[in-house]
Amino acid sequence: MAPKLTGSVALVTGASSGIGAATARELVGCGASVALVARRRDRLDALAAELQKAGGTALVVEGDITDRTQAEAAVQQTVARFGRLDILVNNAGLMLLGPVVGADAEEWERMLAINVQGLLYPTRVALPHLLKAAEEGPRRVADIVNISSLMGRVARNGRGVYNLTKFGVNGFTESLRQEVTQRHVRVGVLEPGGVHTELGSHNRPEIQASIINPFYETTEVLAPTDIADGVAYMVTRPRHASIGELWIMPTDQV
Repeated sequence: MAPKLTGSVALVTGASSGIGAATARELVGCGASVALVARRRDRLDALAAELQKAGGTALVVEGDITDRTQAEAAVQQTVARFGRLDILVNNAGLMLLGPVVGADAEEWERMLAINVQGLLYPTRVALPHLLKAAEEGPRRVADIVNISSLMGRVARNGRGVYNLTKFGVNGFTESLRQEVTQRHVRVGVLEPGGVHTELGSHNRPEIQASIINPFYETTEVLAPTDIADGVAYMVTRPRHASIGELWIMPTDQV
């Protein structure tokens, strides 16, 4: 029996590390060809070589998806190379924590750009291709998976603007789901709890010391492969079944 995603094409943003790289590996393992989109070309090249050595097919697309032109070009390059697009995984994200009082406005702008615009821009240009794929073989269904966060469900002190971006991702996802679901484009949100990635390392040292490190020292956090497994579950359901929301968190996280 052929893998479930044979003949399908996926695009993964933030594919150079962490959840994005793990998701690309998982989707290739399910039979999909995958476009790897991120800014760090060296890491993308290494991942593509790994996937190709394992018998997969990967396209490297270096680009900044917070720039609308580059985000659109990433989708266009994918379709030009593979002739279609069946799956979009909006994974790229930034988590900069800290109080609102006395906050660095530049950090807010960076989070809004990556977590919001970096999701909207690829989605907008991908939708016509996804709608077309849903009308054709091999699966006659297409998928968008938006990687959100537990912080898109629960607001916590010191996470205000990150909460804002992820609550926004959840609201946008559900609205878009209602818009296109009857055309068999499934739109779902995956909300991880704590995961061992580079996400926390982008914070200022005082935030790492007061918020990030204590959490990771007391919690048995998830691996990126745990989230990648969830993405694969969502996009390999039968055509008649859609996962609108999937919440994956460490067992000991409260």
